[in-house]
Amino acid sequence: MLKTYPEHYFSEKYQLTPPHSEVIAALPKLRVGKALDIGCGRGRNTLLLNSKGFNVTAWDNNPDSLAQLRAVIAEEQLQGITVEEQDLNAIRFNGAYDFVFSTVVMMFLQPAAVPQLIADMQASTVKYGYNLIVAAMDTADYPSADLFPFAFKSGELSDYYRNWHIEKYNEHVGELHRVDEHGNRLKLRFATLLAQKASY
Repeated sequence: MLKTYPEHYFSEKYQLTPPHSEVIAALPKLRVGKALDIGCGRGRNTLLLNSKGFNVTAWDNNPDSLAQLRAVIAEEQLQGITVEEQDLNAIRFNGAYDFVFSTVVMMFLQPAAVPQLIADMQASTVKYGYNLIVAAMDTADYPSADLFPFAFKSGELSDYYRNWHIEKYNEHVGELHRVDEHGNRLKLRFATLLAQKASY
């Protein structure tokens, strides 16, 4: 019997950032199965998906964040979560996942790593499975060149998925946790994509 948790149980009990709103929004479309969380941090999204019945593989390159996630898994006696330290700039992978996602992670990677990472995400997704990506952009109205190693240009992320069924794509303005010299949170455009692997 799957134990059910309130949506913000883990974030409130363990002082985690709440699950990403786009992961929550995607849940009704997803077939419960295997998920891959690329850049899981302390596990806010991994824990949510696991509580909904997913077997989740969680990757990050920060051993401290992963140690905190492992501590939650141990305390709650959770099953179905595999935690691995991975260098996302260098990893190559395949698999058969129903949901592969990366939220606010790709902008911290080296630009040369991103095309291969997306290609492996796509190849590792089963037919009719989903990919979700949320990442910062660099645009004329909201430049981000000095903030991150990588940022998507307008239309770049959606072009990677031109052969998939794109359920959602936007380039809306969002706020970073970083602040400017006046204490105001920095604003950037974020590319947000939810796409389903086509049958062909």
